[in-house]
Amino acid sequence: MMQFLIYDLRVAILIAVFYMFYRLLLSHETFHRVNRMVLLFTSLASFVLPLCIITMHRTVVLETIAEPNMEYGSIATMAVENSEPQTPLWQTLVIAVFFAGMMATLGKTLFSIISVWKLIMRSERHVQPDGTTICIVDGSVSPFSWMRYIVISRKDHSPHIEDNGETFILAHERGHIRQHHSLDLLLVDTLTALQWFNPAMWMLRQDLRTIHEYEADAAVLSQGINMRQYQYLLIQKAVSRCGYSVANGISHSTLKSRINMMLHKNSSRTSLLKLLALLPIVGTTLALQAETVNDYVYNEPQTPPQKVVKKGKTNAQVKVGQKTIEVKAEQKTEQSKKPTVDVKAPNGVVSKNVSEPDKVFDVVEQMPLFPGGQVELMKYLSANVKYPVEASKNGIQGRVIVQFVVEKDGTISNVKVVNNADEQLKEEAIRVVKTMPKWVPGKQNGKEVRVKYTLPVTFRLN
Repeated sequence: MMQFLIYDLRVAILIAVFYMFYRLLLSHETFHRVNRMVLLFTSLASFVLPLCIITMHRTVVLETIAEPNMEYGSIATMAVENSEPQTPLWQTLVIAVFFAGMMATLGKTLFSIISVWKLIMRSERHVQPDGTTICIVDGSVSPFSWMRYIVISRKDHSPHIEDNGETFILAHERGHIRQHHSLDLLLVDTLTALQWFNPAMWMLRQDLRTIHEYEADAAVLSQGINMRQYQYLLIQKAVSRCGYSVANGISHSTLKSRINMMLHKNSSRTSLLKLLALLPIVGTTLALQAETVNDYVYNEPQTPPQKVVKKGKTNAQVKVGQKTIEVKAEQKTEQSKKPTVDVKAPNGVVSKNVSEPDKVFDVVEQMPLFPGGQVELMKYLSANVKYPVEASKNGIQGRVIVQFVVEKDGTISNVKVVNNADEQLKEEAIRVVKTMPKWVPGKQNGKEVRVKYTLPVTFRLN
């Protein structure tokens, strides 16, 4: 859970950076739809970008060693504890506070939706030819719209100044509906629940609502309605507020900026070039999250060329330990591709060219793999390794190095312990390794081969 909170903190930083970009470069421009899209895009991008991690691969060539290293191929040290680690108290408190704030924010949004819906259900509804529904309610309520519903008080329903049969109020609210502003608010309110602690998110949310009002005002003025009369109506209606966070209504807090925006000269097209400033922000974010993964490639030692042995007898030396012995070798072909041994059958007949047993490799191109990888192996060991009771009582701890062979079919064989350890710990480590499921076998030159593997298991008491 702490990983999610760290992710959410990165999102908060991105939202603050993007919002600063909007406030400095775009907030005073008259491209209302562009500004709206920028706020929506950057808020969504802030949640997506931390998940986009560019991985760069770097190949590292390792020289294989002449003699097998007992520790080579070891995956990890598995520590078996007699008690699970506890989450620190401060982490528990941080998680609890975060979810409390998130639920409170979501609860407020849900309460607002239910309240608006109840008000609509109690109203006198009139379906209009354009698909909107006018909901007339008794009492004092400032006009507002939600989805395809326009809520208006009965005293405001009689037209003030009409243009093609529509009042200023209805024209304004239809502007909200045509541009689907309610969907914007639902999206941003949901994201705000995950960023309730971030002041930049709340300011972004408020600026988005202001842009909605700019767009609705522009929709009204585009119908040729007198600007001064419309502004006077806004002043009258801004005294009261609709009070619902998910609805679009006339607000006194944004009235001054709305009137100033109506009088503002339209921005030039060249101002849109400011959007290019988003590119370095996105690029820097991706660059900071990029990571490098090392791909290890083992450089196979070159096989020395085989000598061409002529027909006849010759002497050869074979070193065994510190001793050197003389042997006789006889070749009947000019080049031997495979070593051969002579096997004497019970009847005394000597059989030639019997292949030596399959070689066990220490290093191969594709090492054996537990089904599902290292994570699944750790889960398997965690679930199956049991601390010996007597060892636990006597306080016995230690590291058991288990060596085994992964056969061509993935089965485990030749399980043994290669270090000095307590017998009880040895028995438990061997038992668990022998009961492992089949592995993905190792490969050399595209063929399955037998591979030696070493797995350290550490038994430790708290």
